[in-house]
Order: sequence, then C-alpha cells, then structure tokens
Amino acid sequence: MARKRIAVVATTWYPKSHADVIVKKFLKGFPTDDGLIEPDVDVVSMYMDQVHEDDVGLDMAREHDVHVTRSIQEALTLGGKALDVDGVLIIGEHGDYAWNERDQHLYPRRHFFEQVTAVMATSGRAVPVYTDKHLSWNWPDAKWMYDRASALGAPLMAGSSLPLGWRDPWLEYDLETPVEEALSVAYGGTESYGFHALETLQCMTERRTGGETGIRAVQCLEGKAVWEAAVSGRWSRALADAAIAGIDEVPDTPMEDECENPVLFFIEYSDGLKAASLMLNKYLTGWGYAATVSGETQGCAVLLSDNPHPHFSYLGLNIQKLFLTGQPTYPVERTLLVTGALAALMESRFLGHVRVETPHLGIAYGSYETMPIRPRGRRPSGGSLKEW
Repeated sequence: MARKRIAVVATTWYPKSHADVIVKKFLKGFPTDDGLIEPDVDVVSMYMDQVHEDDVGLDMAREHDVHVTRSIQEALTLGGKALDVDGVLIIGEHGDYAWNERDQHLYPRRHFFEQVTAVMATSGRAVPVYTDKHLSWNWPDAKWMYDRASALGAPLMAGSSLPLGWRDPWLEYDLETPVEEALSVAYGGTESYGFHALETLQCMTERRTGGETGIRAVQCLEGKAVWEAAVSGRWSRALADAAIAGIDEVPDTPMEDECENPVLFFIEYSDGLKAASLMLNKYLTGWGYAATVSGETQGCAVLLSDNPHPHFSYLGLNIQKLFLTGQPTYPVERTLLVTGALAALMESRFLGHVRVETPHLGIAYGSYETMPIRPRGRRPSGGSLKEW
C-alpha cells in the first residue's frame, strides 16, 4: 500500500519553534522511551507563511526533498487543480503576528484552516487535519473551524503535547471516575500557556462521572485577589500542594513570597464541578494536576523534556495515527471547549476580572476509551533522552 502523503502548513520554522519540534520528527523519526520510531507517512510539501531570520525549515525541506510552495493551495494540490495529499499538518504557532488589546496573539489559524478546507470542498474530497494548540484566539472562529470540518467530513484533531507528557506519579482515570474538585498548576504567558494549564485540567476532568457536560461560567483573577480567593476557600491549597509536589526545583518558600503576579482561572462546569488553573510565574516552571476523588486527594506532576523534545514525539505519533486511520485518538471537542474557555477567561481579565457566563460552551462529549499513544513511565528514559 502506498504511504500517505502529508502537506505541512506552518507560520514559521526556527530552532525550538513548534514547526521544528513537530515537523522535524515526521522527517527524521520520533524519539521515544522505547527508541527511535521511523515515520510511516511522508511529508511531501510545505507552505511557510514567514521566513524567520533564524530559519531552519528551508534547509530541512531541501534535505528531505520536501517541496516548498508559494501558497497553501499549491501545498495541498502539489501544483495541480485538486487535492493531492492524504493529510494536512497545520502549525499556527510562533511568528511575527499582532496582539490585540486583550493580550491575545492573533495567529492565522482560521485563515490557514479556511484555505485548507476550501481546497477539500472544491475537490470533493476530505482528508484528516491536525491543527496545533487551541483552534483560535476567539470563539466564533474556533466554532466555525469545528463546524466546517464536520460538514466536510474531515477528521480533525488539535491541542498540544501536555496531555501526552509523563506523569509523576502515574495517574490516569478510568472513565466514570467520581471527581469532586480539580486544579492544575502551570506557568508562562496568560494566553499562550494558559491554554496548556486548561488542557492539563480538561484531559483529566473529562473522564469524570457522566463525562463532559460543558462549562457554564469562568472568571480570571490576578495578583492579591488570587491569594484572597484561597483564604475564602474558592480554590484549595491542599490540591495546589498536591499538584506541585512532583515538580522539580520549586522553592521551599511560600508561593506568595515568590510569585509577584499569580493568575487564576476559575471554571464552573455545567454539572456543578468546580475547578481551577493556577499560574505561578517565578515560583515554578512545570505542570501539575490534582483532584479530590471519593474524598481522597490525588495529584501528579506532568513532565515534559528538552532536546529532543520527546513529548512532541508522542503528539506526533498520535497525529500520524490520525493520518493513517482517519480516526482521532482523542476528541477534538476537548480542544474546542478549552479554546472557548480560554477566550472567555481573556475577556474576563480584560473586563476587570468579572465572572463571564458561557452558555455557548455547553459542549458535552465523551473521553477516549482506548488510551492515546503516550509514555507510561514517570519520567523520560531511553531513546527519549537521545538526539537523532
């Protein structure tokens, strides 16, 4: 059987950019705990929106005989008149794009997706698409992308590598786990890494009793209001401590002494579950999750790794499986819901940290039954620690 041919649509490609840590693995192999896994698909074309001053993508394309195109349409049609690839890998992250007054980075993810799906529509054929991180910076575009893929019958996956990281200690819920309260911890930019904080939370809470029911309201707090909310019991210090416990290089001093401007995302789910994501810049540089389950506190660190960034290997292997089978390994509704929650939280922040009701986020879905391709150990080992 002929190997699947993949088109890449990217914003830009420089060292350690998302194009670098994702697309390169489709060309050179996926470093994993079990060793290097050779790709089972071929990247045949690439459109790059911006050439960075530190570009490495053009040389990588030449080295691997990938045709660099002048347009997204050409990348998908290979210069012909109709769709001529079997899958599309969209990396709409990094590059010189504007920010709006809500501190949202206006990456052209819908613009890319709209052109990709236009080629499918005019060709009368749909193929699987993966689009990196959250679907868009705004809800209308995200919902349009989801609906467009559904209408065309294009299998769609999105999101980041956080749900596929190592967990220390290992923690994975069975479906129908009675989660009573949940919290994730993170760091970084309010929007860019806030997505990761919410996705870390959502990939766990979606497996609770009854499955996902959607989100009815959100609120963003910053600064002293975060600590005051802890005192009033709006978020649990015990859960925060459990989520932080496995993260490396956390100071012994209280978080209040180290973190000058904490950010807190409150999430009110439609079924009554209350959850939060706590971003603690200057106190930690890691990820964690904790919850109360049947009265017991359970927590874990979510670990990623530097070169060769093997967490993106596991993301890439799930994307590859999408291309090979046409079946997402986890639901895109997760990313749709997190995208909408993040946009509403940025609106809450912009409006003065008010509570924002989200009736449009009544997105109910079920989590995966078969575990995605991901590491089962507590920390990276073996081939995950080796360059190609």
